[in-house]
Amino acid sequence: MRHLLLAVCAAAFLSTGAQAQSLWRAATPASQGVSDAGLAALDTAVRAGTYQTITSVLIARHGRLVHEAYFDAGGAEARRNTRSVTKTVTAMLVGAAIAEGDLAVASPVMPFIADHGPFENPDPRKAAITVEDLLTMSSLLECDDDNSFSRGNEERMYLIEDWVKFAFDLPIRGFPAWIPKPADQPYGRAFSYCTAGVTTLGAVVQSATHEPLQAFAQRALFTPLGIEKPEWQFSPTGLAQGGGGLGLRSRDLLALGQLLLNHGRWDGRQVLPEAWTTAMTTPHAKVDDQKGDYGYLTWLPTYTSNGKGHAAWAMAGTGGNKVVIVPDLDAVIVVTTENYGVRNPHALADALITDHAMAAMTED
Repeated sequence: MRHLLLAVCAAAFLSTGAQAQSLWRAATPASQGVSDAGLAALDTAVRAGTYQTITSVLIARHGRLVHEAYFDAGGAEARRNTRSVTKTVTAMLVGAAIAEGDLAVASPVMPFIADHGPFENPDPRKAAITVEDLLTMSSLLECDDDNSFSRGNEERMYLIEDWVKFAFDLPIRGFPAWIPKPADQPYGRAFSYCTAGVTTLGAVVQSATHEPLQAFAQRALFTPLGIEKPEWQFSPTGLAQGGGGLGLRSRDLLALGQLLLNHGRWDGRQVLPEAWTTAMTTPHAKVDDQKGDYGYLTWLPTYTSNGKGHAAWAMAGTGGNKVVIVPDLDAVIVVTTENYGVRNPHALADALITDHAMAAMTED
């Protein structure tokens, strides 16, 4: 049976030499204001192929696990490549580095990556690029993953050995008459989706903390959440890829979403500063009229369900992989997929979330 609903999901791990335990406490859906019939309809729709290839759906409400369903052979222990969901994890690691005094949002990036230079297309505006510019996808580097002609397009990066040098070798982007300059855009920033910039941000965290990115992530973020055996992707030079491809279990993704919903707290411990989680989920740039605002490597969509709009925070990756946090419903929804070659995969995942997961929830 592919549907799995666990009464208790526990992850045991060692922390500073002592054993600690982090629990997902389960509850019946009805006890948390979630319709059993609605969740059954969700599972039926997924199995019928309405949303193409969905591999898992997990829902937590009021901090309790109320739904955990797997639709592939991998099950609960599969590490799922959720693509650019990794970017939000990198934002969390920036916050952890700031909390330890190693970094600041206003820190210029180039001193942390100087060993990847010298860089082509020197320009004083490149030297002024800050951590916050990379967190908000608004640096002035000519980098746009949504434009196949962009010199900084993600697919071009993978052809180069040193991905950080690739990013900072890029020229400064231009603003033709039909593209407003940053000063003329909301929040004073010009959004341009750039994986190379987030890859570089991972290198900045690594340099600032004097730890390999994957080791810092395990110590500062994953171990406190009970996340074990993450599967990182690496550049040819050995840099853990902060821009995408991190393999995590679906329950790990749910824990990361719950961490944001809990303002940085998990199992009684302040893992990330509350001020940082607030900064991550505050608008800092506008993507466009359709997608709305963007925080620190966090999408800020509004979902409409049962005729009502719900402001949300989202971690999102190619194929419609999603971790959606809905504060006014006190809920976290995880959808993992393999819809990589499917048309409009994000719309499919969003429809599953609004028409089934959120629709099954009553107002508190």
